[in-house]
Parts: sequence; C-alpha cells; structure tokens
Amino acid sequence: MAINFTLNGKPAEVDAAPDTPLLWVLRDELKMTGTKFGCGIAQCGACTVHFNGNAMRSCSLPVQAVAGQSVTTIEGEHSPEAKALQTAWEELAVYQCGYCQSGQLMSAVKLLRDKPKPSDEDIDQFMSGNICRCSTYQRIRAGIKQAASSLATEVVA
Repeated sequence: MAINFTLNGKPAEVDAAPDTPLLWVLRDELKMTGTKFGCGIAQCGACTVHFNGNAMRSCSLPVQAVAGQSVTTIEGEHSPEAKALQTAWEELAVYQCGYCQSGQLMSAVKLLRDKPKPSDEDIDQFMSGNICRCSTYQRIRAGIKQAASSLATEVVA
C-alpha cells in the first residue's frame, strides 16, 4: 500500500504494510538511519522523531498514522534549537557511545520549543522517557541549559 507523507520537508512515498512501525520504514526503506532502534516498545526514546511537531517514538507509530502528515528525523532537524544543542553537546562532551543521542536531541529540541528557559525539573521531567545507557544525564541537562542560554542570548543580541 502506497503511503505518502512529508519527510524532512520533502514529499515521501513508501509502499509498506499500514501497520509497519515508522521506525523500520525510515531506516529500511528511506535510509534515515539516524533514528535508532532501542527497545521496540516506546520506552527508551532512541527512535524519537517529530511527528507534526511533536516528539514521538517511531517504533510504536504505524506508518499509516503519518499518511498526509509531517515527520522530521534527526537528519532533517536544522532549527536554531537543534544547532544550539549540537554545539552544547560538542562543547560539553555530552555523549559517550552516542547511540541514544539522536533521540535525546529530538526530545530536547521539542523541550526548548515548548519551554525556552527550562528548569532542572522541567528537563528531568520532559527527558525522562529518553534512556542513556552511558548515564550522561547530568551532561545532557547541562547541554540543554547551555543551549537555552545561547538561544536567549541570540534573541537579545
């Protein structure tokens, strides 16, 4: 069955069973391998994408749900929030193995869009669905705070 949607701002069409998880369509059919498989039950966050602007777990989202809708993967996320987060991630050496980081970044982008000046509690609560096997949670929080600060400085400047 042909399913049409917008992927990273461009039209996409896939021929897949309607109940196929979006994760596998992204990775296997569309070669968007930045989105990772972690648990397969929407509990770890490694597969996080933006679906109509909301952070969603693609491993549990059937591809039929995105028909006519918009999906953004880490490969297509070029917002000021993403750029500020990527800079902070590099400067603070946030990641170790890096496997969860595309999901962490996609969630953090949504957090900063919703709460440009998040508190530690906001960060902990919003990011709680993203698991980091290397346990870099303190550095992730620091990276989000640094990105928020740099975005606030850019607005003022």
